[in-house]
Amino acid sequence: MFQTTDLKKGLKIELEGKVYAIVKSDHTNPGKGSAFVKARIKNLETGQVIERTFKSGVTTGASRPDLEEKEMEYMYQDPDGFNFMDQETYETVHLTEENIGEARGYLQEGMRLQILYYNGRPIDVEVPNFVVLRVKQTDPGLKGDTAQGGTKKAIMETGLQVIVPLFVDEDELIKIDTRTCDYVERVKEK
Repeated sequence: MFQTTDLKKGLKIELEGKVYAIVKSDHTNPGKGSAFVKARIKNLETGQVIERTFKSGVTTGASRPDLEEKEMEYMYQDPDGFNFMDQETYETVHLTEENIGEARGYLQEGMRLQILYYNGRPIDVEVPNFVVLRVKQTDPGLKGDTAQGGTKKAIMETGLQVIVPLFVDEDELIKIDTRTCDYVERVKEK
């Protein structure tokens, strides 16, 4: 069982038979009454985010879940979901749209990433912190157009929409932070 002091961002817990990841955790010590931890937790199976309050100084009721990570290679998408290949057994693993969530905009064929298993079944994908994607469509940047801070929308090859600086053109490679979906820099082709 976890104590309230263990509840930090990124920790994976099992609570009431479901597996969650802590998205945000705030320790509060009011003037009157006992201290508590208010946490935003994301259900790794459904993607639902809820808030939960835990009294400080007592066990949370949350335990360590039976989780396992395996390195997989993304192969392709079909109408039913996404297909990955286990790098050790060469077995194909299928994940649904719900399992993938926001990660679908970063998936490229041949990409290696971590698949999270809960009680022996795949439930979540952990993409790298940074990915390089090609700009498929964007408006041309007009010189002197800085009314919006010098940015514009761009659609990547995967369908992901990213806000980029005016100087980014179509067919360029850009680096994107997957944690925030922010443009980082242009990347030169090798």
